[in-house]
Amino acid sequence: MGAGPAGAAAARVAAAAGLSVALVDKARFPRDKLCGGGVTGRSALYFREIYGEDIPAHLIDTKTSVEFHAFGHSLGLLPDIPPMHLAMRVELDAEMQRRAIRAGAMDLSGCRVAALDLAPPALSLADGRRLRAKVLIGADGVNSIVARQLFGQSYDRDQIGFGLEVEAAPGPDNAAAPLRIDFGAADWGYGWHFPKRGSSTIGIGGVLSRNADMKASMAAYLAQLGRDPSLPCKGHHLPFGEVHKRPGHGAVLLAGDAAGLVDPITGEGIAYAMKSGQLAALAAAEAIAAGAPASALRRYRRRLVPVHRAMRQARAIRVLIFSPLFRPAFVAAFRSSGRLRHLYMRLLAGEIEYGDMMRATLRRLPSFLLGAARNRGDTTQPDQGA
Repeated sequence: MGAGPAGAAAARVAAAAGLSVALVDKARFPRDKLCGGGVTGRSALYFREIYGEDIPAHLIDTKTSVEFHAFGHSLGLLPDIPPMHLAMRVELDAEMQRRAIRAGAMDLSGCRVAALDLAPPALSLADGRRLRAKVLIGADGVNSIVARQLFGQSYDRDQIGFGLEVEAAPGPDNAAAPLRIDFGAADWGYGWHFPKRGSSTIGIGGVLSRNADMKASMAAYLAQLGRDPSLPCKGHHLPFGEVHKRPGHGAVLLAGDAAGLVDPITGEGIAYAMKSGQLAALAAAEAIAAGAPASALRRYRRRLVPVHRAMRQARAIRVLIFSPLFRPAFVAAFRSSGRLRHLYMRLLAGEIEYGDMMRATLRRLPSFLLGAARNRGDTTQPDQGA
């Protein structure tokens, strides 16, 4: 279920493995999708793995520089970064869905699910058709019907993120303008300005429970960028690092946003959506070939170990970035250390993993702790001017 990056990748890989695949989605493609459209080097790498070739050049703008800001401070411009691509999700997702269908998946887009059975997996569609499966992959997003059926809810409101976004008119310098990332534009989150050929995608995202008035934060961010604060925006929940530790049950698997596989720091979800869809399909094919569809989850969890490890490491680093206690030390370190900034971009490029970033961060932990101690001391000193 679901024909976005996770579902399309799963369908493409499963069909290539010789399985009979139905690609079900309530929407007809092309369809809009709230997302900045940042296609990292990691995403490009996974696209090549799954579809056998690079993302078509006409679908992306490529940037090689990024401007960082954090909590009102400029952290500098990084030129010559590993390529970072920008896409319109309406076009990119439609391309992936088409490729899955060309590989042999049955196109059931525009079909709503009326009922879902988990054991054995089966779908009843709104038009009266009923589909039975040996393995079901739920790639149906943050509001996943499959996750609700499995766990009673698709996400935890105390942990979930929320994003607001506008597609604004392109600036005259969009072709040459760098990406812009603003840590802290939302509490425990960030803002982004992605200048593309046809538009400027501007948004903020953060942990929902920590942002009482996300619309006010969005208006402030638009004003900071010199844009009209009253521009109409769209909102959507983001599984901001709230990973389902058990992504399914037996022959029912969750992938992408439905499994909570969104980067806890950047909110980037395309890369892990594609990778988890690929891994879910491989696990399903292996389980079916072994005559044991119910073993699919066990096989999938084994393949997901590196992804889940990366999520845990990212959550640990997130505390150093967004916690008010450590924030001043992080800002100072990120501003002064070109190596730390380049490591961050290499991480997005897929050249290193969060473990490498974690080790670099831990080497700086003493300075973070010292900065935190100073910050705490400053806030606990009596006001001498009172």
